[in-house]
Amino acid sequence: MGEFIAFSFVILLVLAAYWSFVIMPRQSMFRKHNKYVRTLSAGDEVITAGGLVGTLTRMEADRGIAYVQIADGVEVKVLTTALSRPFDPEEVAITANLGVDPTADQRLRQRSTQH
Repeated sequence: MGEFIAFSFVILLVLAAYWSFVIMPRQSMFRKHNKYVRTLSAGDEVITAGGLVGTLTRMEADRGIAYVQIADGVEVKVLTTALSRPFDPEEVAITANLGVDPTADQRLRQRSTQH
C-alpha cells in the first residue's frame, strides 16, 4: 500500500511540474496574444508569423481573419493568430544585429525596460 501512495505522489508531482512548466506558460502566451489582437485597429503596422510586414486594413475578429496590406494594391488575408507583434523598425534593426553587434543585446534589454 505504501508503494502505491509513493508512486501516486510521484505521478502527481510530475503532472504538477508539467502543468506549471508547459501548460501555464502556453496559456499565458495565448491570453497575451489575444489581448494584443483585440487592441489592433486599421492602420496598425504588424509583423506576421511568416515575417511579412504590413498595415492592417480591416479585421473580422469573429471569424479570426485579418486583412494586411503588404504593398500598394496588395492585400493578404491572414489568420489573426498569425499576427505576431507590432512592427517597430528600430527593434527589428536591433534584433537583426544580435550575434553580430556586441551592443545589440544590451540595447534590446534597455528598450524592453523602457516600454
